[in-house]
Amino acid sequence: MEEKILDVRKIIPFERHELIFRTFEELKPNESFVLINDHDPKPLYYQFKYEQEGKFQWEYLQQGPDLWKVKITKT
Repeated sequence: MEEKILDVRKIIPFERHELIFRTFEELKPNESFVLINDHDPKPLYYQFKYEQEGKFQWEYLQQGPDLWKVKITKT
């Protein structure tokens, strides 16, 4: 099974979170995608924690300095 990649580096910043949450909502339980970003998406993590508490897993695969990769899994 091919891993789903969501690279938001070229997406206008104010459109990123909506796209990321829409991608998350389309996942089935235990499916995931890898988010690629140009900065640490820590604010996004806190938004997930607030809106999706207990429904996701967050795993850093790469942490900067120029590229961040986070595996987000729907639980």
